[in-house]
Amino acid sequence: MSTKPDIQLRPLTQEHAAAFCRLVVALAEFEKLPPPDEAAQARLVEDALGKKPRIEVWLAFVNEDVEPCGYMVLVETYSSFLALPTMYLEDLFVLPERRKGGVGGALLKKVVSLAHERGCGRVEWTALDWNVNAQQVYEQRIGAKRMSEWYLYRMTRDDMQRLLDREAS
Repeated sequence: MSTKPDIQLRPLTQEHAAAFCRLVVALAEFEKLPPPDEAAQARLVEDALGKKPRIEVWLAFVNEDVEPCGYMVLVETYSSFLALPTMYLEDLFVLPERRKGGVGGALLKKVVSLAHERGCGRVEWTALDWNVNAQQVYEQRIGAKRMSEWYLYRMTRDDMQRLLDREAS
């Protein structure tokens, strides 16, 4: 009979900042994207732990592990129609060797709990179209609904600069 792992979720501290950055790099590798460089990693830590935090980071630890095996990044947005805040889950990642052990579920329950405690009207996040495993968890296990009537749009910094330059001339 297997015993259920002891999963602890803790807010990011300076002590685990480097481990957090390693997890972000691991997520980038999983998503086949360029990882954050050294300067971007420094900004991540500053944006999480600086005088004016822009993101909220939670780390997942299993049993007596000193290194985290997963993380999530949260930001608060706002719904003018609900007149309530929305908790946005920017990242949720668990190392492959710790998947299917309840870590991802614990992180998801934590974001829902935090959003509920803080009076948020909803929790939102995105999933890559090829990440069918995550989609199944979201839709079948936790009851999240995939939005089909909204499209995600994005402008990179280069796109923003081109628009600003075009508008300035």
